[in-house]
Amino acid sequence: MHEAAQNGSLLREGVLLFGFGLAFVLLFRRMGLGATLGFLVAGAVVGPQMLGLVGDAESKIGVAELGITLLLFIVGLELNPSRLWRMRKEIFGLGLMQVALCGLALTAVIFTTTGFSLQASLALGLPLGLSSTAQVLPMLQSSGRMRTPFGERAFSILLFQDLSIVPLITIVAAMSRNPADANGPPGWQLGLYTVLAIVGLILAGRFLLRPLFRLIGNLGEREMFVFAGLFTVIAAAALMEALGLSTALGAFIAGVMLADSPYRHELEADVEPFRSILLGLFFLAIGMTLNLHAIADRPVFVLAMAIALIATKSLVIFLIGLAFRMNWRGALALGLLLSQGGEFGFVLFAAAASGFLISPEAASLFGAIVTLSMATTPFLMSATRRFRSAPIDSQGDRDGPKADGANALIVGYGRFGQTAAQMLIAQGIPVTLIDTDIEMIDVAGEFGAKVYYGDGTRLDLLRQAGAAEAELILFCVDGDQITADIVTAVHEAFPHAAIFVRAYDRRSMIALREAPVQGVVREVFESAIQMGRDALACLGIDKTSIETTEDRYRSIDGERLKAQFETGDIRAARETIITQTERPAGECG
Repeated sequence: MHEAAQNGSLLREGVLLFGFGLAFVLLFRRMGLGATLGFLVAGAVVGPQMLGLVGDAESKIGVAELGITLLLFIVGLELNPSRLWRMRKEIFGLGLMQVALCGLALTAVIFTTTGFSLQASLALGLPLGLSSTAQVLPMLQSSGRMRTPFGERAFSILLFQDLSIVPLITIVAAMSRNPADANGPPGWQLGLYTVLAIVGLILAGRFLLRPLFRLIGNLGEREMFVFAGLFTVIAAAALMEALGLSTALGAFIAGVMLADSPYRHELEADVEPFRSILLGLFFLAIGMTLNLHAIADRPVFVLAMAIALIATKSLVIFLIGLAFRMNWRGALALGLLLSQGGEFGFVLFAAAASGFLISPEAASLFGAIVTLSMATTPFLMSATRRFRSAPIDSQGDRDGPKADGANALIVGYGRFGQTAAQMLIAQGIPVTLIDTDIEMIDVAGEFGAKVYYGDGTRLDLLRQAGAAEAELILFCVDGDQITADIVTAVHEAFPHAAIFVRAYDRRSMIALREAPVQGVVREVFESAIQMGRDALACLGIDKTSIETTEDRYRSIDGERLKAQFETGDIRAARETIITQTERPAGECG
């Protein structure tokens, strides 16, 4: 009965943890604050110091720390040698300077303002130099800046921060005052163990892991990839733990050894769900262990130190960016984007507390400081957008398009407009590009494209852009924004320009059936046909049959579209849609 009650308690705690975690993550995502903060707050709410619904956070951290190990394994998988070499300057130049200078600057701030010892200040300041990968990467991806020079620099810094976890853990362990650690091996011996363990993992990766994954791949057992991936991480971490070294280092080296293997993406996809779940549980447990009473007793200290953290990191990264020849706006954006503390701070604070370098109350206080700094980043980026953007004109807009003799105007410079523009430019045709998406304009500028800000459906703006002399006007905007009325007005104002419109679907084409357009292109029609051709070719269908099939489909689709144009009804000629496999002639039954 005791065992049944214990199982019931575990199920109940699991439901509460995951339920509160899900609710707070959805809420915080909606607010643009990120999942990490949601997990931390959820853990604090269900923890012993608020609602008291779930206890024993320490044991949960022990299990959830596997999430940190899996995270470093995935980071290692991302570091294939060719990528490291290509980004070596940014990673080991920009990244090293950021971690070292921010960590030392924050150590100095803590040492001079709090009365902590130098060792304690280092144990707190160095982790605060790290930023939140879990928060920054989604922000870069959602803004479309991940593959830009700015995004590459930010990613390089985050990558080096992830790499620096292992040496930082080693530094904290070396400063430990825990008597239990005093009987451990001397530093030179630990260093030798580390080198031997790394060499052993490299050899194991080359001569054991790769043949193992090759065997699994040949057998076609996808489930075994999951099992083998988790075994690789746990075995590498266990080896390091047995030698008294960092388990994270073992997982990281195992990931690097498989980074340039054919199984990298399969492993990453298989391990990622476990990493996400365990990392979420880790942050829930951290939230449960936060000493809210200590934080409530010193709210001014937490607020002031969070401000000092953000200001110090922003300034140092801004100066580093200028030193690496970034313009001041980009350097400021980089500083603000990376100004928060990161999730690995909680790991290092816990290690410092277990090593008697800081008290558990101090770990809670600085955990709250990291949490508060993470909450400010989205608001800082939003509030400073005007200062970080290119200069605006007196009317509050970007520079509008100017008549510069372009033969073509392209309205909308997204993924569709970019392709159309490059084809025209490749033939030496002058093109003027217009868009309203400021983030996209900034990104395009980093790639060398001049995109003017403005609403390309306004006749006055088109005239300013030179539409009266242009031979082509291409509307390449998303959705159903270009209506027949807009096209008619543009045609009447600029009758010498041929107008082409990107249509979202058949409904858009039907809506434009009376409009004076030279051409309307369904945005995915040709690419879908091309995929169908490629798929048929892959099945061994001969080229003549593929072309016959394509011609037949185009004919049926054209007849159907003609009927829809004539009736204005999307359901017209629906019986012509090919929905069933046709039987060969003469087959019955």
